[in-house]
Amino acid sequence: MAAPGGWRATPFLRQIATLSDSRLPGGARRSMLLQEHANVRVATWNINNIVRRLDLLLDWLARTRPDVVALQELKTPTEAFPTDALRAAGYHAMVVGQKTWNGVALLSRTEPVAVLSKLPGDPADRDARYLEAAIGGVLFGCLYLPNGNPQPGPKFDIKLRWFERMRKRADALWRSGIPVVLLGDWNVVPTDSDIYKPDSWRGDALLQPEPRAAFESILQQGWTDAIKATHPGQVPFTFWDYRRRRWERDAGLRIDHILVSAGINVKRAGVDRDERGREGASDHAPVWAEIAVKRKRAAS
Repeated sequence: MAAPGGWRATPFLRQIATLSDSRLPGGARRSMLLQEHANVRVATWNINNIVRRLDLLLDWLARTRPDVVALQELKTPTEAFPTDALRAAGYHAMVVGQKTWNGVALLSRTEPVAVLSKLPGDPADRDARYLEAAIGGVLFGCLYLPNGNPQPGPKFDIKLRWFERMRKRADALWRSGIPVVLLGDWNVVPTDSDIYKPDSWRGDALLQPEPRAAFESILQQGWTDAIKATHPGQVPFTFWDYRRRRWERDAGLRIDHILVSAGINVKRAGVDRDERGREGASDHAPVWAEIAVKRKRAAS
């Protein structure tokens, strides 16, 4: 499989890319079985225009030094992505860009290998909203789920169809038994405890019963919500709208999520909320998790 920008995938990764509900054959599965990893810091950030906010991103990378970062809403075509600047900062980049509202990327300190550059299930889908890569023996899926507003309407219908495709992909990955991290802007507020004042957003697509049920159905496959698992009380918000001084009032929502598969332990997780308060910031803050992957040794 050839991917944008000259990426190439191994036969094993091609097999992952075409996963159905069946498990991987034992030999392929064993090829992912490594010794236990030390803690790895992963993060997701809806950067809301990578070119405009490159300096903020580079500064945050230098201070926090994550190992893997998923970016969404790049708002730039692939060829205009600042690959050189990120390489100078110590990061490889895999990008599926788009000029308007979409675009996703994975940054990593070790070289990634491409698996997918779009979410399976709809050949007509041209939006740059999904990217999968194998990094250090873990499969990472970066996603930017459609917003769905206004609802009801065609955009909300697209959101629900995309969510169903994501559910199927998550289920296939879960059943494969390989270590997986799904992270990005899911554009869903899972429960009323994930928003400052739910009644004021009740008509928004982010709070509707259908996307909430879709997200819950993915969790029910067995995935761990890293932020919720490490914040049993009040969860931190990840997004503050630019309007009505919502940042200043801490009138936030939690819509950026990191889900991890079985065998991955979440040591710590949080939100770098102060990034939202910087001049010219995105309306999202970076969400991070420190994880450790437990794997058995391959049988001889």
